[in-house]
Amino acid sequence: MTTEQITNANAELRNKSALEIVKWAIAQANGRAIVSTNYRPYEAVILHLATQAQADIHVWGADHGYNRSATYKHAEALKAQLKLNVKAFVPKMTAAHYDAAFGGAPLPMPENEQRIKDFSTVMKLEPFMRGMKELAPTIWLTALRKVQNPNRAGLDIVVEDKNFNTIKVSPVFYWSDAEMEAYLKQHNLPNEWDYFDPAKADEKRECGLHAAWGGEAAKQH
Repeated sequence: MTTEQITNANAELRNKSALEIVKWAIAQANGRAIVSTNYRPYEAVILHLATQAQADIHVWGADHGYNRSATYKHAEALKAQLKLNVKAFVPKMTAAHYDAAFGGAPLPMPENEQRIKDFSTVMKLEPFMRGMKELAPTIWLTALRKVQNPNRAGLDIVVEDKNFNTIKVSPVFYWSDAEMEAYLKQHNLPNEWDYFDPAKADEKRECGLHAAWGGEAAKQH
């Protein structure tokens, strides 16, 4: 899509429902749409929306091996409830290997910024890049929302993703937490609050999947 087409799409979709946006996105994909998830809080919303529009859509399940047990249990519950067609790409290095070789996942402290980026590159970005090359999506559905962090506040429903050479569509981009909660309740969907991502460390920074530095870092591995 050209810059003008993306601008026009955002204007057209701004007042559409999330399901209408998902259906529009899948119609643009020529059979090559995916939805990604890390099973964080509210992820059930985008997974339910995506599978309502296309039951067998490829679900890119990100797993760096450091999720908490509650998150893994939540993931399995969602897979069963929504009959998710998960395509999982895991790191080349196991969590046990990373722990032994590099001291484990970094703590979310300012002095650990480089360690966090190094961890993200090896344990999250590399398998994600590998998966994106294999699946080669023209449309990538995400649960990004404007309220999540400063980087995402500058995005929109439809954006060009230069890291992975695709069009990223975020149907719930303008939704509030209250709207997400209401959707979960309406559709009897589970949530998971014990989630923590050491590749991101806190909610105000990016792990690299949605930040410019991530594309260059992943290409080096």
